[in-house]
Amino acid sequence: MNSSTYIENAKKTESVNYENIANRLQSKSMIRILHSALGLSTEAGEILDAVKKHVYYGKELDKVNLFEEVGDLFWYLAIMADELGFSFEDAMKKNNEKLEARYGSRFSSDKAIDRDLNKERTVLEN
Repeated sequence: MNSSTYIENAKKTESVNYENIANRLQSKSMIRILHSALGLSTEAGEILDAVKKHVYYGKELDKVNLFEEVGDLFWYLAIMADELGFSFEDAMKKNNEKLEARYGSRFSSDKAIDRDLNKERTVLEN
């Protein structure tokens, strides 16, 4: 296979319903959610890059930079939480309840692999 064939094959599976996508992006809500999601991904990448440079290149771990990037993550999370109408406390509480449903009182590799996703979803929805 050459790159031209690969590109043509990739285009066959591309979501090309641009009108529907554009319509969904017409709302302020979806624009805020997209901004938050893109920002979270970018900031997480910056954290990973700092860790990579420390682990693989031997650079000193830049804790000041990591502190700043974590703050940026919180900013994007705040935008997402605001748009979706929940608080950090709500998210933390539900996350704890989900983890308790998954693991009980202690982490287990078996429970991490063999998860009851329906049970976890029920916890999150209630």
